[in-house]
Amino acid sequence: MSETSAEPAVARVPAYSWYALGVLALVYVFNFVDRQILSILANDIKADLGLDDAQLGFLYGTAFAIFYALFGIPLGRLADSWSRTRLLAAGLALWSLMTVLSGFARNGSALAGARVGVGIGEATANPCAYSLIADWFPQRLRATALAIYSSGLFVGSGLSLLVGGMIVQGWNAAWPDGGPLGLAGWQAAFIAVGAPGLLLALWVLSLREPARGALDGTAPTIDPRPWTGLLGNLMQIVPPFTVLGAARRGAAALAVNLAVAAGLAVLAWVLGRATGNLPQFAFVAVGYYAVFSWVCALRAQDREAFELTWHNPAFVGVVLAYSVVCYVGYTVSYWAAPYAERTFALDKVELGWLIGAPAALGGFLGVIGGGWLADRLYRRHPSGRLMVMAIGLAAPLPIVLVGYTAADPTLFLVCAFLVQLVTSSALGASAAASQALVLPRMRGIAAAIFLLGTTLIGLAFGPFTAGFVSEATGSLGLGVMGNLCAVPLGLAALVLALRHYRGALAAAREAGATSL
Repeated sequence: MSETSAEPAVARVPAYSWYALGVLALVYVFNFVDRQILSILANDIKADLGLDDAQLGFLYGTAFAIFYALFGIPLGRLADSWSRTRLLAAGLALWSLMTVLSGFARNGSALAGARVGVGIGEATANPCAYSLIADWFPQRLRATALAIYSSGLFVGSGLSLLVGGMIVQGWNAAWPDGGPLGLAGWQAAFIAVGAPGLLLALWVLSLREPARGALDGTAPTIDPRPWTGLLGNLMQIVPPFTVLGAARRGAAALAVNLAVAAGLAVLAWVLGRATGNLPQFAFVAVGYYAVFSWVCALRAQDREAFELTWHNPAFVGVVLAYSVVCYVGYTVSYWAAPYAERTFALDKVELGWLIGAPAALGGFLGVIGGGWLADRLYRRHPSGRLMVMAIGLAAPLPIVLVGYTAADPTLFLVCAFLVQLVTSSALGASAAASQALVLPRMRGIAAAIFLLGTTLIGLAFGPFTAGFVSEATGSLGLGVMGNLCAVPLGLAALVLALRHYRGALAAAREAGATSL
């Protein structure tokens, strides 16, 4: 019998916790509608703004992901020290407004700027939600609760195709030469899906803030100056202020920081010139440099948090393994609709019903089923949640290969459903597995680090790489299938996590007991 199976019985979860979880899940639906709607609009944007597939991948992935990842770090810190409900409401209002502004973009640069704003706003969502859920639900139900919250990802992704397709097709039918204000259908879709989020932000403000760490028996750590801390964290991660932060740690730290900055700048220039996609690699270089600067600062200022996250092989292994799941998952979720539109000549409403709705169902079933299975296995074995991650890593291989070589649209659509089902199964398990390795005061920052991998690896490179290969070879299907080459790396990271997970759990419990 494992130590987890001997957990004492926990009191029944209050109804308010389930109500609040439902509101958070709805927020996450809006999060992914606003993020994912670019997929159904991709071919229209490509035609109107004169973009290629690599640039579309950059807009969907990198322009959004880099700032989403970077601001997730200081905002994750703020979520650990300030009102999480207020922070989430502010972020929701920001990303909804920037989605509306996307509808007024007249060129690729303006749309990229709006996507940056969407990324900054959405960076508040998961750090706040993960931390709130951990204080609303006991350990035995956290993977399930996180899975329910995370189901908004797949529902939102599916709805973005369905709603976006209906709006575009209806708008273009009514105004084929441009409607009010000269807006095309794809612009109207951005405005229509962004505006309701401004009202939802008011609902989020009504949620009650739970006591931090109460369910785990730990005393909350109160930060009397959370905004001062936020400014300090922004100084540590936003270039060029990161140079000042390094200088404060000494001449050696400054020299290393400048050397890394120079090396990444050169690498970005070389790769950008070689591929003809300088913005892609410039954004990525800024992101990676900023994260490096922040990790160095965290190591100097909060050694305990550094040890339990970045210096923890189990935590890093979980993050890297799930990053590969996202590398494949984001690739398929973004390019499935444009691929089907080009290959099988499906119209946008058909794409919404035949790809969007099944994807929403598949994602919902996968994330709920995966979370339930993860909690069941966790009660049998401390590393049980990691076993579920293997499904999300390995199962997409045959499904994607069959789907993107199929001549029959029905077979492709079945595979699109199945790949959402299996990739989504790893989300709740991965999130809960990473959260279990840190102290309550670190949950927001742990969530931000967890999302660094999904964004700086999965989102920043998956859609772009597939689009780049598509432009180079003339085959979007080949670009999507080529991204499966990352799966062995994900499996290796999962093995690393499995080897160290039990010891890492024990270290986290010991650190928690010491802090009491």
